[in-house]
Order: sequence, then C-alpha cells, then structure tokens
Amino acid sequence: MRTINRYITREILVPFVLGLGVFTVILLIARILKLVELVVNRGVPLWQVAKLFSYIMPAFLEVTVPMALLLGILVAFGRLSSDSEVVALHTSGISLYQLLRPVAVIAAVVYCITLGLSIYARPWGNRMLRDGLYEVAKIRASAGIREQVFNDDFSDLVIYVEEIEPPGTTLKGILISDTREPAQRNTVFAKLGIVVNNEATQTLTLRLLDGSMHSFDPSGRSYSKTDFSVYDISLDLDTALARVHRREREPSEMTLAELSHAIAARAEGGKPALAEQVEFHRKFAIPFACLVFAAVGVPLGVQPTRAVRARGFSTSLLLILAYYLMLSLGESLGERGHLPPVISMWIANAVLATLGVMLLWRAARETSLASLTRLDHWLLALRARWAARLSPNA
Repeated sequence: MRTINRYITREILVPFVLGLGVFTVILLIARILKLVELVVNRGVPLWQVAKLFSYIMPAFLEVTVPMALLLGILVAFGRLSSDSEVVALHTSGISLYQLLRPVAVIAAVVYCITLGLSIYARPWGNRMLRDGLYEVAKIRASAGIREQVFNDDFSDLVIYVEEIEPPGTTLKGILISDTREPAQRNTVFAKLGIVVNNEATQTLTLRLLDGSMHSFDPSGRSYSKTDFSVYDISLDLDTALARVHRREREPSEMTLAELSHAIAARAEGGKPALAEQVEFHRKFAIPFACLVFAAVGVPLGVQPTRAVRARGFSTSLLLILAYYLMLSLGESLGERGHLPPVISMWIANAVLATLGVMLLWRAARETSLASLTRLDHWLLALRARWAARLSPNA
C-alpha cells in the first residue's frame, strides 16, 4: 500500500506544481503590468519593484494553492481512471476510501500551508506593501501623481494631469486647485509641467510652463487672471506621505489578535465590526477549501472520460469559479449585514462539502454520474463545433 500511496502522491504533485505556476501567473498579470510601468515609465528602481512584487505574492498564493490542489487531484485520479488503474486496484481489494489516504495527507499539508499564508503571510505582505509604496513615493515622488485622476494627497491642493510622459517627470494638460490661502483661492492651468524632486528637503516642485492663474476670494467679489511662462508650486511631501502612512490598518492587514482586539473595541463602542468579522472568518474559510476541494476532486476525477487533462482543467475552473463566486457573495452579504459573517463566509465551503460527501458516496458504490457524462458529451460536441468553424476548409 505504501507503493500505491507514493504513486498517487507523485501523480498529484506534478500537476499541482504546474497548476500553481499557471494560476499564479494568470492572476498576477495585471499587477505585473502595473509594476513594470513603475520601472519603465516612472523610473522606480528595479530592486524596489521586486520588493513590492514579493509583498503581493502571499495574497495570490493564498488563493492559487487550493486551486492547484483541486487541479492536481482531478488530473491524477482522472488519469488513473482512464488507464483503468482504479478498476485494477478495486479488483485487488483496494477500495476508493483507501485511496483517499495520500489525498488526505496532501490536503492536510496544503491546508496548513494555506492557513499560514492566510493568518500570517498575507497580513504581513499587505502591511509591507503599504510601507513599500510609502518608500517608493519618497524615492520617486512623481510616481504618486497619476494621469486623468484628481490627485488630492497634498494638503489643500487638487492636481489633475491629462498625460504623463515617461519617465514620469513631464506632465501635460495640468489643472491645479489651490486653497492653501484662506483669503484667496487659485485655479492654475498649464500646458506643460516638469517635476523637480528634492529628496534632501523632501519637497516636490511642479514647474509649470505656459499657463494662467485665476485668483478669486471666497466671497466671489474679486477676480484676477495672471498669465505666466514659468510658475513653480512647491509641495510638502512629508504632509502628504504622512497622511497616507498613518492611516488606520485595513482588516486585511491585521493578524488574528489585532482583528479580535478591533472587534472587541468596536463592540464596546457600540459600533459594528462587520468588515473585521468577515476578514476573521475569511482567514479560516479559504484554507478550509483545500479539504473541500479534495473531497470533491477525487470522485469527479475517477469518472470515466477520454480527455483526462482537458476535462480536469475545465472541471477545476468551473468548480473554482463557482466556489469564489459563492465566497464573494458571502463576503458581500456579511459586510452589508444581511447575514452573520460566521454564516456568510462558510456558505461556499458548506455547499461544496455537501457535494463532495454525496459524490464520494456514489463513487464508492461505483455509481456513474449521468450529469457529468452528459457534460463530457456536451463539451466534446462544443469543441468539435468550434474546430469545424475554425477549419480553413469550412
């Protein structure tokens, strides 16, 4: 039996590792593009971007590890079933429940890893990401100014930029609302601007070229317009950066102890702590998906089919989509107070766990799932239809 257990373990781990890489890259693509943009267009050092990349990894691995486990189990047991190895093992007196032992061990190990990612690594990564962005803003302050967005990080200033040219120091189409002086409000327009960053004094100077300044008092009784060829606006980075750096931690940045303390503090103050409660249960609900996916993946994998890897990948995507849709719905219901978080955050696990128990019972009795067979036929027919449409002879 040890040989069989090692064999099943190897069959699961290979697609698990491959799936982990594929799923992680797919989810990271959008973030990777943003980080590359910081290097190419904003001049942020590559080593600083690499640090930011390492900080966002725990949040993605927390999601992709259970996904990869489901794929690995589906592909492994699908191959065993297609090669009639499951039938051979059954005729040798080995039941499906006995084949679950290596799966249970792998699922338990992956559960512990995901639990560590959820409880410790993700809050740490989110906190470090916030601090890392703070450091990036200090190194390259212009990276904090975004185009076609009203940037209000600076006290009593709102800055709008139509276009930012690489490496992020040349601005076009600038609008600035300046309310720093109570007795006079200024609205500044400029065709072009140059960012001058002084790291020693922690100041950022916007050197505006070819523009105009419109000044008026709050009562609206006086108005003046001044055209200029060059006009400098100095910005205090300490004020803007400190305001971002000192904000309260989000629930996703808190550890279990901090969440418990925040929930208790809000309860004492008579305030709801729905976001904190949702995050508290999320830290346990997502790792538990490893065990649920294992219970569902084995019976689905042993169903007879001709396209093992294709069916395993498509089935895993459908299950993952269904699970995270239910999880997102649960988060929304919990944060809005429609359901207690202790219920809303466990709906997805409860549904798939019930499905897994039912499928395991039927698979152990060697009962074929007619609905799954019909799904296989439908997928094959759909693939054949698309192949016919894409054929050059069609």
